[in-house]
Amino acid sequence: MKVESEKRFALLLAVRDSEYVKRVYGVYFNVFTSAFGREGEQWDLYRVVDGDFPNKDELHLYDGFVISGSPYDAYGDDKWIVELCQLIRALDAMEKKVLGICFGHQVLCRALGGKVGKSRTGWDLGLRQVNTTKDASDVLDLQQTPSTLAIIECHQDEVLEVPIGAHVVASSEKTGVEMYVVGKHIMGIQGHPEYTNDILFNLIDRLVGAGSVRKDLAEEAKLKLVKAEPDRKQWGKICKDFLKAPAQDKHSHLYMDTKMKVTTQRLLVGV
Repeated sequence: MKVESEKRFALLLAVRDSEYVKRVYGVYFNVFTSAFGREGEQWDLYRVVDGDFPNKDELHLYDGFVISGSPYDAYGDDKWIVELCQLIRALDAMEKKVLGICFGHQVLCRALGGKVGKSRTGWDLGLRQVNTTKDASDVLDLQQTPSTLAIIECHQDEVLEVPIGAHVVASSEKTGVEMYVVGKHIMGIQGHPEYTNDILFNLIDRLVGAGSVRKDLAEEAKLKLVKAEPDRKQWGKICKDFLKAPAQDKHSHLYMDTKMKVTTQRLLVGV
């Protein structure tokens, strides 16, 4: 009988752990593995925001990658963002599974030739109803995708133009590109399927304290989450099904040779 090898994924963390997350969840890594991991998988952490990247010679060992959100602009020219774009292009050439969340959604778009910039309508903060396209189920290889899904949003940048060959599968009244795919191996989601309400509440308080968000907008965003809940279970299924489905693996020499440290954790309890 054939025994399947253990699946291995990497989180490319583009944000530093907040004091709240450290106190309640330990690290953001735990938030992501709880949302997207399954029992028996191995997840590695690369803090790309601090210059920690996987070695190009080890990319083939992974079944998929997740790029997190970030307070940085995806269209910025910080050294680590430029290197992340190089890595994304290498993973695309290998047809490795890559899931981008918020900043990750945007930097995927930039790296693959799309256009990202400030939102034309300002901050989107709180709960947002996202409308999927009629062909979303077929494109995502899911049996059935709800026509409307609620997700937590926290962004003032957005995808303005998707890369050539990308397929938009969800939008909202606020944001034209809430979700897109490229082939069967790239998926970008503007919202935060991994966020819990308390994480967003703390983030909102910090944004208000820094003068980045008006207090009235912050209170309105909190009220939305008091009245309704995000569809975290459905979003989790969409993300997990995408990451775990087989993808073609091709070798690439496009990514610069970078040797950095790695934190490894094997999931022993499925979520």
